[in-house]
Amino acid sequence: MKKLIYNFKSKDTKKLKTPKNILGGKGANLAEMGRLGFPVPDGFTISTEVCDIFFKNNKKINLNIIKQIKLEVKKIEKTIGKKFGDLKNPLLLSVRSGARVSMPGMMDTILNLGLNDRTVVALSSKTGNKRFAHDSYRRFIQMYSSVVLNIDSYKFEDLIENYKLTKGVLLDTDLKANDWEALIKDFKDLIFQETNKKFPQKVEDQLIGAVSAVLLSWESKRAKIYRKLNQIPSNWGTAVNVQTMVFGNMGEDCATGVVFTRDPANGENKIYGEYLINAQGEDVVAGTRTPQHITKISKFKSISNSKSLEETMPKVFKDLKKILKSLEKYYKDMQDVEFTVEGNKLWILQTRSGKRTAKSAIKIAVDMVREKLISKKEALLRIQPN
Repeated sequence: MKKLIYNFKSKDTKKLKTPKNILGGKGANLAEMGRLGFPVPDGFTISTEVCDIFFKNNKKINLNIIKQIKLEVKKIEKTIGKKFGDLKNPLLLSVRSGARVSMPGMMDTILNLGLNDRTVVALSSKTGNKRFAHDSYRRFIQMYSSVVLNIDSYKFEDLIENYKLTKGVLLDTDLKANDWEALIKDFKDLIFQETNKKFPQKVEDQLIGAVSAVLLSWESKRAKIYRKLNQIPSNWGTAVNVQTMVFGNMGEDCATGVVFTRDPANGENKIYGEYLINAQGEDVVAGTRTPQHITKISKFKSISNSKSLEETMPKVFKDLKKILKSLEKYYKDMQDVEFTVEGNKLWILQTRSGKRTAKSAIKIAVDMVREKLISKKEALLRIQPN
């Protein structure tokens, strides 16, 4: 049986001649970080070769690949001591797309996959945090419905906003466990109205549905136009990354954020980024809450009295700073890193070469030559002629 799926920490990924072509950009970086011992949540990458098989098989995942996916899930269960769909200690997953080059039109991330009407009760009981469990479930329903069931996400947002108005609250974080329970019922009613089907409760069906959605997004209109404009071959395909969930929305000792190892605007050699306490990934970019800075930026307090990660979680900040330095040294380029903090423990979810302005690109290239990270030739080749 040909190997089509690779665990992040597997030695098999080291044997690949062109890992990015097989694992995609995200998967290749996760595999490298996993092998190097960075705190990466367990997971696996479904290779780009599966994308080609999927479209040749009438846009269906064949039984051989489903079997391999289930086998990889079992390996994760054994490693971390949680079970997918379990009613005592459920394993939850995230599913992300990951082509060898980043492009628009690809599927958005799905978080908290594996939650249903029964596992949400198990998660609530296991963590002793009913609000967190139901908040996670409604997020999953929202994301899955938007990405897999093709229901416009604003319809769910409208339900939340109207509910908050009736409750007289401003923020999602002001809603209690019972509020999210009520909204979950509304969400499920909306799904039935839109699709004439109930929200999938079988966790295996959820996973295959999400993986299929990633593969289908390779042929989305936006992705195809982008490939045509940038001379990207359509036979490259996308990989799929399936990863164990870590939670930034469990309470005040949890957070999520995005950080650059250098300032992408001016190239200054200092950490630049934003984070949110008690939040999940999409909250940082959604605009529903104002993110806070990673580092202390002024001796004067801001109007909102918000605090940096450096001030609120000094140990986490110290660990993050050390990891960012190591990642930049290893990849020899400015990195764009996504992270989550669960119970004051730092997890790295992704790293990639960060996008930057022309001014920043020149400064970073010159500085890295001075720091003996790269050669002058490499610095010149990094600056795009246009």
